[in-house]
Amino acid sequence: MSLLVVGSVALDSVETPFGKKEEVLGGSATFFSTAASFFNPVQLVAVVGEDFPEAHVQFLRARGIGLDGLTREKGRTFRWKGKYGFQLNEAQTLDTQLNVFQSFAPKLPESYRAAPYVFLGNIHPELQSQVLDQVKAPRLVAADTMNFWIQGTREALLKTLKRVNLLFVNDAEIRQLSGEHNIVKAARAVHAMGPSRVVVKRGEYGALLFERDHIFACPAFPLEEVFDPTGAGDTFAGGFMGTVATADRLDRDVIRRAMVMGSVMASFTVERFSLDRLRDLTQKEIHKRFSDFRQLTHFEELAPPQG
Repeated sequence: MSLLVVGSVALDSVETPFGKKEEVLGGSATFFSTAASFFNPVQLVAVVGEDFPEAHVQFLRARGIGLDGLTREKGRTFRWKGKYGFQLNEAQTLDTQLNVFQSFAPKLPESYRAAPYVFLGNIHPELQSQVLDQVKAPRLVAADTMNFWIQGTREALLKTLKRVNLLFVNDAEIRQLSGEHNIVKAARAVHAMGPSRVVVKRGEYGALLFERDHIFACPAFPLEEVFDPTGAGDTFAGGFMGTVATADRLDRDVIRRAMVMGSVMASFTVERFSLDRLRDLTQKEIHKRFSDFRQLTHFEELAPPQG
């Protein structure tokens, strides 16, 4: 089943304690669509500038990602520059140049409008709503957001959330959005805003899924080396949504498997800069790590109490 993503395609400059890369391929829609393409056809809607390297376009096309919605406008491509310390959970943004992304007004090709699964990347909530105005009858609408939109465009965000089934956020974002410090209470507050499912991304501590009557905890895969966490959250969402779209079901077993697959894909992304690890990733490696995840949390039932 087709999977639609609307978000950013960017050129990133990233520095971590383990190295530095200048103007490498990045953006929320890029990480998401690349991860999801391992499982399901993806249709991408985004904008780039005249300077966007054709080699990056060819990489996306080679992954089987539909690019009818990728437009090239006059001007420079969206750029982000960030730095990570040894605490890799949060980036220090050094520079953001919106460039052509500043006037981005997503227009979906007609063939994209019937997509049953939709992911709204981390863009202005009014743009997210504009996308939903163009899709016909999606089975699942998932969205990402961030502290900038929560603080600066709260009313627009709340209107969008009424139309969203699943929200991806991190610990700090869900606390800011809900006004609750406790994550369980915060998730309950977000449910009341519209989304029936909330995924809380917790970096090296894994992720939590909250449904109205169900909680599922997924660990992060323990890695010896983490080079670049940029895009890990979008990669998680790509693995999650790709798994759901492939199954074309929304039952609890599928959602749990999607959580684990999201963590699997994110664990690969952080092993190298940009999307470099996903360029040579194989299905065999994905299946092996998924199996390793199962072993991380497998345990036997307790024997019945005696007496």
